[in-house]
Amino acid sequence: MGRGTTKRAVKAAAKTSLHLRLDFGNERSIGPGKIRLLELINETGSISAAGRALAMSYRQAWLLVDELNRMFREPVVTAQTGGGGGGGAAVTETGNDIVRLYREMERRAYGASTPEIRSLARLLTPPASSKIH
Repeated sequence: MGRGTTKRAVKAAAKTSLHLRLDFGNERSIGPGKIRLLELINETGSISAAGRALAMSYRQAWLLVDELNRMFREPVVTAQTGGGGGGGAAVTETGNDIVRLYREMERRAYGASTPEIRSLARLLTPPASSKIH
């Protein structure tokens, strides 16, 4: 293998991401989608806006929030019904802890897997845009 291949593999590995899904049994799980939903609720203050940002309906986003709230001992998201200023939602301290812990596990898993990720990247075909026609 030439030196160019190694550089390409390192570049590919740098763009690679690793995501975790934690299954707790009894159909209880968290993964990148629910974590991103919580992050977006934090950013927007709205379940519907977070759902739209993820191209999902309000109902789907609300069902995921409800599932998270039922999974954990403490609420993960609190919602306020509409009024003069409209409704809103807030991620609780427990919800923020869940996001922080998940992202830390993801970061550690990526770091521990870097050699294997680079090895896999070296086995990839080049992206279509870099092929010579």
